[in-house]
Amino acid sequence: MATRVPPLVPMGEGDGDVALQHTPWRMRAALSSIADTLEGALGRAGFDKGPWLVVAFAAGIASWFTLPGPASWIASMAAAGFLVLGALAAWRGREDRDALLRACMAVGLVFAIGLALAWARSATVGQPALERPVFGTFEGTVLERIEQPSQERVRLVMATRSPEDGSAIKVRVNVPLENDRADLTEGAVVRLRARLMPPAAPMLPGGYDFARTAWFQGYAATGSALGEVEVLEGAERGSLIGSLQRRLSGHVRDNLGGSAGSIAAAFASGDRGAISSVDEEAMRDAGLTHLLSISGLHVSAVIAAAYMLAIRLLALWPWLVLRVRLPVLAAGIAALAGIGYTLLTGAQVPTVRSCVGAVLVLIALALGREPLSLRMVAVAAAFVLLLWPETLVGPSFQMSFSAVIAIVALHNSAPVRAFLRPREEGWLRRTGRGAFMLLVTGMVIEIALMPIVLFHFHRAGVYGALANVVAIPLVTFLSMPLIALALFLDLFGLGAPAWWLAGQTLDLLLGIAHTVSAQPGAVKLMPHMGNAAFALFVAGGLWLALWRGRARLLGFVPAAVATAMMIATPVPDLLVSGDGRHVGITGEDERLLVLRDSRSSYARGNLMELAGVQGEAVPLADWPGARCSPDFCVIGVERDGRTWQVLISRSRELIAERDLAAACERSDIVISERWLPRTCEPRVLKADMRMLSESGGLAIVLDGEDARVTTVAQSQGEHGWWGDRGRR
Repeated sequence: MATRVPPLVPMGEGDGDVALQHTPWRMRAALSSIADTLEGALGRAGFDKGPWLVVAFAAGIASWFTLPGPASWIASMAAAGFLVLGALAAWRGREDRDALLRACMAVGLVFAIGLALAWARSATVGQPALERPVFGTFEGTVLERIEQPSQERVRLVMATRSPEDGSAIKVRVNVPLENDRADLTEGAVVRLRARLMPPAAPMLPGGYDFARTAWFQGYAATGSALGEVEVLEGAERGSLIGSLQRRLSGHVRDNLGGSAGSIAAAFASGDRGAISSVDEEAMRDAGLTHLLSISGLHVSAVIAAAYMLAIRLLALWPWLVLRVRLPVLAAGIAALAGIGYTLLTGAQVPTVRSCVGAVLVLIALALGREPLSLRMVAVAAAFVLLLWPETLVGPSFQMSFSAVIAIVALHNSAPVRAFLRPREEGWLRRTGRGAFMLLVTGMVIEIALMPIVLFHFHRAGVYGALANVVAIPLVTFLSMPLIALALFLDLFGLGAPAWWLAGQTLDLLLGIAHTVSAQPGAVKLMPHMGNAAFALFVAGGLWLALWRGRARLLGFVPAAVATAMMIATPVPDLLVSGDGRHVGITGEDERLLVLRDSRSSYARGNLMELAGVQGEAVPLADWPGARCSPDFCVIGVERDGRTWQVLISRSRELIAERDLAAACERSDIVISERWLPRTCEPRVLKADMRMLSESGGLAIVLDGEDARVTTVAQSQGEHGWWGDRGRR
């Protein structure tokens, strides 16, 4: 068929004028060809739009957190709107490229919706923090009681009045165990003396942002109670779920003591408060921390057990078998069991997320559909993000969904399907095939989770895949069934043998954790990789998981670039906390030099993790290369042939201004927790309280003649949890 070409009308003399008339038509033809090529490629790849739309939705949410303020948020939504309008204008009702244009419209729309949703969620639930620490007597209603016997305290979430303007606020207060009372339960009206602090911003660039977490949880302050707590009015009913959870946790610990009992209580009720810091650290370094959080593994085990038990018991009733589809009925029973377990364990966001995913699997089984698909994962992710968009930037959401996506993508790939297809073979070969696949799955999960763990925690267990090969089946098929059996037998006073067996399996789990974590090189520490490298890891991983065919291998390109960026990330030479009290110096030894031998494990842990250093820290006053007085320390830091003179204050005592000015003049960098006079003028950087109150913590890289400074403020923008500092 001949192509219809619009007539050309010369506007001037010469061939150049005629060529100008060809230009719009040629551009339209080229764009049409590109669009046809793209649509053909999508069709050949079996492109599944659903998961990618959820990715676009999540990208909109992520953009709200990463972009600095309202101007950039509005500009991003406007750009997404222009994409939608442009696709509409190009479509004009034609059918030849409608699928691609609809995809562009949908991506732009869901991106804008995701950004607007995160913005609206922040404006709706965000609670501005107190402007400064306060000490006083507070009256309020207990909203939640959180027991933490391993840390010898009870946490109370209270509704009270702000000491600044009298408005209603929510605070979290730690009460020492010696001041705990049996009637300190949900609904009680109490009076207590406490010191309240605004939720802490990240101590250092890349550190944990508790202020952001507290903003979305509605906390205006956190603190500690001093002295006894007075109950003014007891709770009428209290929280049924909270009371049941505490009773169940206490019952488990009464029947199974020690560390095993603490972990059993976490499995049964979601109460992790009794797990010791030593055991929790060992589980973390062995890559087994996910077993302690009630999430996909635990909810899936409960639902699977309920489903199998229900369908087998119901099959014994012939009348019911002839009249009801048993898979549908069993799926309903299992869903109720999962929902009940989710409520019992506190209905935290990770548990709700896992319950939603498991219920979707049950629905797929009841309808005879493929239960494990990326569409199912996308639906579960969309459900959670619609309700709690802030979970996207937390490690829990990222780790759980990354693990599930990795499992589904791996087992849906053609080579794995061929490897696992049923065949005539002996039980030994079949078992070996399953064990090998379990090991491969564990390794794939560890690879998928490694960037997330390093980005958020700056440390990762190297041998986690091997530990999980044993630990996951141990918990799923032995520990949790034995705990459930013991609780059932306790109804008749016969649970002791089952508790003993459960304790043996949990002791084995702890033994694995402590053995693996104690191995040389079991933990890898890395400095903060940065948002750009992390985004490339995410993009590469999603492409590998969601695309089909050989083109999915292109996902290794951004992953490789991100790996190179991560490896090339320099270790900061100086780390300065936001209050100026904690300073770490790297590169002088394999250990970390610190200004203070702090009793705060939180401060010391942050400095060492973000410096990528293990072992004991060395106080600066004990370092031979430093000169310290009660008020200041001076140290020369040699980098690339230059010695940087660093002056750090140690006290708040008054210093003669002339002496201080002379010391500053001899220094390249001055760091202080106090406000220094303007006469203090170091050659490169003055990081005193005037600067730190706006910038937050610092990570300083000494590069030749330059000092590259990264601040906490650079990642905060004008979000509400950063307070007035974001608008200065």
